[in-house]
Amino acid sequence: MSDLEDITRHITDRISSLQRMLELSVVVMPQNRIKKLGQEVFALDGLLLEFEKCVGRQNDQLKRLKELDRAFQNDLEEAQHLKDNMPAHMPRKKLPTVGSEPAPSQNGAVEPQPVQHENVKKANKSQIREMEFITTPEFESIPQYMKGRVSYEQLNAAVRSINTAVTGKYKILHQSAKTMNNNTRKLYQRFKDEETKDTKGQHFVVEADIREFTQMKVDKRFQGILNMLRHCQRLRELRGGGLTRYLLL
Repeated sequence: MSDLEDITRHITDRISSLQRMLELSVVVMPQNRIKKLGQEVFALDGLLLEFEKCVGRQNDQLKRLKELDRAFQNDLEEAQHLKDNMPAHMPRKKLPTVGSEPAPSQNGAVEPQPVQHENVKKANKSQIREMEFITTPEFESIPQYMKGRVSYEQLNAAVRSINTAVTGKYKILHQSAKTMNNNTRKLYQRFKDEETKDTKGQHFVVEADIREFTQMKVDKRFQGILNMLRHCQRLRELRGGGLTRYLLL
């Protein structure tokens, strides 16, 4: 912008100089003044040419700024869209199991690390598994006849309720017997009675657990949600002894 202002100022000065010369032309103008007038006109022509080039550069810069502004506005709209449509539930990254990652040595080679069996066993025993939330692509892959009127948010709300039931159940199973009251002991015994050799090392719930720890209705709609979760490989059924066990995958 300063270049354009400088050229404009030079042009204004040249025009003023020419005006003064023309005012003096009413009298006989010496030859050297005529020559000076020609030089001023020539200089003014050069300044006008430079002025046009500078205006052209400014127009090009303005065009690029407008393009940047449009790109910025598009990015801003996309960011706002992502913010307004952020899924309530995001898939969680699975953490590596303790002792499963080999540590590199100083020369870059991977050296086997001793597995701390006691610590791992203790951690696995107290750790409560949870079902991962359904992602948007997974929800879209579910057949429409299976989804019915269940929305993405409602399906993940069911996942949250099942996780609540799993957490409530296994907190009791991991609880010290000395801290249990009568009701907790009854639940503990029911949980142990429902276990089989096929559920060893697995986390599962039954319908009674859903009723015990959540407000979710165990009805026909709930059965449809379970079908969707099986489709998304979040759980599987294990029947036996008059019970249907829902094992987390």
